[in-house]
Parts: sequence; C-alpha cells; structure tokens
Amino acid sequence: MSESWLRQRLAAHTALRLVVATVLLGLAVVVQVRAPGALPINPFFVLIGATFAVSMGLLASLRLVDRHPWIAGVHFGIDAVLVSACVYLTGGINSLFTTLYVLPIVASSTARLRRGGLQTAALTAVLFVGLVIAQYLDASGAIDLPFLDPGPGELPDPTVALYTVGLNIFGFFAVALLSGSLAERARRADVRLERATEEIADLQAFNQYVIDNLPSGLATADAQNRLLTFNRSAMTITGLTGELPIGRPAPDVLKLLPAFTANLDDELAKSRTRRTDFEYRRPDGKVIEIGLTVAGLPLPDGGHGYLYTFQDVTEVKRIERTARLQQRLAAVGEMAAGIAHEIRNPLASMSGSMQMLRHELSLSGDQAQLMDIVLKESERLNQTIKSFLAYARPQKLQVTRLDLRTVVRETGMLLRNSPEVATKHRIEISLPDREVPMDGDESQLRQILWNLATNGLRAMQEGGELRLGARSEHGGNGSHYAVMEVTDHGVGIPPEDIDGIFQPFRGSFGRGTGLGLAIVHRIVTDYGGRIDVQSTPGEGTTFTVRFPSPSAGTLPAGTVSEAPSAPAHAEK
Repeated sequence: MSESWLRQRLAAHTALRLVVATVLLGLAVVVQVRAPGALPINPFFVLIGATFAVSMGLLASLRLVDRHPWIAGVHFGIDAVLVSACVYLTGGINSLFTTLYVLPIVASSTARLRRGGLQTAALTAVLFVGLVIAQYLDASGAIDLPFLDPGPGELPDPTVALYTVGLNIFGFFAVALLSGSLAERARRADVRLERATEEIADLQAFNQYVIDNLPSGLATADAQNRLLTFNRSAMTITGLTGELPIGRPAPDVLKLLPAFTANLDDELAKSRTRRTDFEYRRPDGKVIEIGLTVAGLPLPDGGHGYLYTFQDVTEVKRIERTARLQQRLAAVGEMAAGIAHEIRNPLASMSGSMQMLRHELSLSGDQAQLMDIVLKESERLNQTIKSFLAYARPQKLQVTRLDLRTVVRETGMLLRNSPEVATKHRIEISLPDREVPMDGDESQLRQILWNLATNGLRAMQEGGELRLGARSEHGGNGSHYAVMEVTDHGVGIPPEDIDGIFQPFRGSFGRGTGLGLAIVHRIVTDYGGRIDVQSTPGEGTTFTVRFPSPSAGTLPAGTVSEAPSAPAHAEK
C-alpha cells in the first residue's frame, strides 16, 4: 500500500470528520432551540469542540504519516473514542448514535484495508462494552458517572442488553469484514488502473518518441484539411520554427499545388493513396524537392481526415539525375570506343604505308621533314586512341595477394631509367620495414604509380625531388588501408582546378593524352579506394591513394576484376 495514498485517505477522512462534527453541532443547536433541555447540550458542545480540536491536530500530523504509518491507527482510534463519548452523553446503550461506530470502522477499512478495519472494530467493541458495563454499574450505585443520561425509559434488562451488545459487536465486525473486502478490491482496482494508466502514458510517450524520430515527415489533418499533428521531422524538412502549425490548412503549410488538392477526396476514393513530387521553398530561402504521399485517415468521431507522409528527396533526385547522365555517358563512351577501335585499323595501315614510302622514295629535305611529322602525329594519335580504349573499355585481370612495397620499389627503379627523369630530378623511395599487403593486379598498381610519378616529374620543369612511398594505415571502425603516396615539389595545382584534374582530356602539360589521371581515378574507384590530393601552388603536390587492405575484408586472391592491362603513360 502506497504511503502517499494512505496520507491522501487520512486527509479525506479528517475533512469528513470535520463535516460530520459540523452537522452534529447544527443538529444539537436545532434540538436545543426547539426543545430546551432535551439534550445535555453543554457537554455535547464541548465534545464537538474537542472533535474540531482533535481534527486540527490530526491534520498537522499528516505530514508524518509517510515515515510513521502507525499514526493512521491513532487517527481512527481517536475517532472511536469520540464516538464513544457521543454515545455516553446521549444514553449509552439507549443512545440513538450507536450507529456512529460504523464510521471509524469503515474509514479505517478504506484507509488501512481489512486489517485496519478489524483493529478498529475490536477497539470499538471494547469501548462499547466498557461503556455499557459502566452504565449498569452507575445504575446499581456502584459508581457515579457524570453527565450520564440513560435516555428515554429505564435501562433494558441485562439479558436484552447482552443481546443488544452482541448484535452491535457482530455488526461492527461484519461491517469491518465487508468494508475491508470492498476496500481491498477497490485498492487492487486502483493499482491496476494506475498501472494501466502508467502503461498507456508510457505507450503514448513511446509512440510520440517514435513519431518524432521518424526520418519522414508525418502530419494528420481533419475533414477540413486542418492540421491535427505535425512531427519533428516535418518541422525539420519544412524548415518551420516556433510553434507547431496545428489548426492551419495543410495545403498552405506544405505549399501543395491547387491541382493536387482540388479533387483529393475523389482521388482517394478511387485509390488508397496519392503521390506527388514538388519543389518546396523553405522560410530560409532554400529550395528542396519533396516527395509526398497522402492517404485517407478514419477519425475517432466517425469522420475522415488525411494522413500526409513526406520526405526530402533532393539528394535522391540528384542521384537519379546523375545515374541517368552516367547511363547516357556510358552509351556515348561505348560508341566512342567502337569508333576509336575502327579508327586504329586504317590508322595502322596508313602509318605502315607512310613508313614504307619514307624508306623507298627519294625525298627532298622538306618532303622528308613533312613525312616525319606525319609519322610522328600518326604515332601520337595511335597512343591517344590506345589510352582512350584503356579508359573506356577495361579488360578482365586476375587479382592476387601482393606486397605494395615491391610495386613501389620496382616502379621507382624503372622510373630512374626513364626518359622522363632529367639530371636535375631526384627520386626518393620511402618504405616501411613491415609488409604492406593488398589484393590487386600488379600491372594496374604499376600503372597508377607510373602515371602519378610522370605527372610529378613534368610538374618539376626546373628540377626537384619526387618521393614515392607505401605504408599501412588503420582507419575508423577497425578498417585497414594500403596507402600509396607520390609527392613532388613542382608548380602545384590551383584549388579551383583540383576537382577537375581527374576528368578525361584535362591535361595541363604539352605532352601526353590527358587521360592519365582519369585512368588512375577509374582504377582506384574500381578497387573501392579513394585518392586525396593536397597541393599548394608553387610548392608542390601530394597524391595519397588508399586501397582497402586484406584485413579489412577485400577480395581474396584469384578474384577477377575489370581494369586496363597495359600502362598508359599520359599526363594530367
């Protein structure tokens, strides 16, 4: 039993006691006015005054009930004593107020349940029996009790008195049992109701929490399409601040087109939902794309309303547009690759024929120079087509487990003997002592490193140091990477040009095809890796390529992937 609940019960019973005392006082006044001397009014007034005083004292003790529950028993014991005093003053066994004993019994049962009611019934029985015995002793002259009035007539025969006392005691305990049982049932019902109320409140709070944390906007409206609810995501998506727009027309808040809401009821009668995508201008001026679905909503009063769910689909629409563009570009790329392949065959024939003519014909100096220019440009065109085919039509290669340090070391040795390296260039290789494992195709990795290194050398026209390196790196969430790094001290890349350096045919040097970095970017993307570029104009550039390492769950050795097989030594 809750102590706070007990305190509330005691407060109610104390207030009831004051009301009963007031009523009795009023009745005594009426009786005294109409029939002076009919009641021993002075002691009765004193008793009622004492009841008021005791009640005020008991009110002051309510704050102690939480720590001392036994005070509740004192409350109802005092009530039994006050009722006994009232019965004593009004005739004892002949008193008309004997039934007042029921009040503290019932009150104790409701506050302290069956056990408390039985305790108060036992105290009441003792007080009533003692009062009757004292009354008969006074009548026999054995004692002299003040203010004792036997009431109308003489005292009943002792046998009758015994039956009367026995019936009253039986009544006291019967009332205690009955009221205690009812109080316990009521208490159990209160506990179940309180538990059910708490569960409903928790369920409502949980439902509200779920609704507020939905990633989609959720709103409901009544039959007049005025908003009833508007969750937190709806506020975030629409950019509204301050109070919820409850009561406002939903089409105005969501800025729905009139054509969509004109025949909304008819459309929902045909189909359960209706969908639309539209642009929404937020209060901060930002324009977003919203995908909205509306459905009919039965209301508790038997009417119907509307249920709106909507999302910010700006990014989804952007991805869809990008995907459509990629599809178109892929189709164009396939066509361009086919055209380039068809060009190579006649180009090879033309180049071979020109070489034969160059050696068999007697040409003047100018003619020989023109012939050399044609052969040189033919070779350049062939190299461009070769690189383009490598970019647009990747080949299937075998992926194996390898050590990235070996790729960097061997590519560095080849690079030192390359025509790209001048005497004013220095190539430094920085490798860790431990293995840098990864799953990949060695020729692809050499091509990535070669293209990045040759671009670094071409960026250092005045000479400088080119640093090649490899290492293992730990990322977040237990991920691991094999890292390849190329650093030059060349002219650098302006910040506004960094995003476009991996686009095809964006070369910034006089030589090459302009496909080198585009091929690098595509190969790295195929591996699920990424390229980071840090550059300062006039100081140099660092390319950092990160590949998922085998410990991060990459492809096992022997897995087939698509990538170009031959290096395309081209510039950015």
